[in-house]
Amino acid sequence: MAAQHATFHPRDALSNTVSTALQTTAVGAIIAGVQNTLRKQNVGAMGILTRSGGIIAIYGGVGAAYQFTLDATSNLRQKDDCYSEAIAGFVAGCGVGIARRSLPFMLGAGAAFSTVMTAYRYTNGLRGIGDIRTVTDDDGEVERREELKKMRRRPLSETIQELGEGRGIYAPGYEERRRQRLLEKYGIDVKAAQESA
Repeated sequence: MAAQHATFHPRDALSNTVSTALQTTAVGAIIAGVQNTLRKQNVGAMGILTRSGGIIAIYGGVGAAYQFTLDATSNLRQKDDCYSEAIAGFVAGCGVGIARRSLPFMLGAGAAFSTVMTAYRYTNGLRGIGDIRTVTDDDGEVERREELKKMRRRPLSETIQELGEGRGIYAPGYEERRRQRLLEKYGIDVKAAQESA
């Protein structure tokens, strides 16, 4: 709920729906394949489609219904919050219930999916509500974080001592030390070579 201060960015509902439908259809195909291999009778490779094709359709349809509803409600409401998640979860649960051809199961599955998805979103993926807060310049959060970075910044000498020079980390006088090492090790005077070029 704290993310209401953030600016809403519209989502591409059709693109996200196609992507999610393909992903959930692939998951359904994997589950259908596992079911096909665990059958006692030999149904062949096409048994994934002939015997377990309904599973693939349910997974694809529920994923597509969920993602489209989530994006469409977020776009219509101009908010990305738990209520859109609740509506999308209910639609997805009803899709599972339609396959069972039972109105009570459909409503129950819709309520269960809605509750689970809303709770997951509200708790920010089970990490806690405190992590939902977005960084905005209004409350001075950016300045506070910059000050924390400055307090925890390590001296360059300590960094060089641990990592060594190179890879973008160079202490003062590095070029002179590099020239001296090249002269001692290979007999190449870099300074003279640069001046002659």
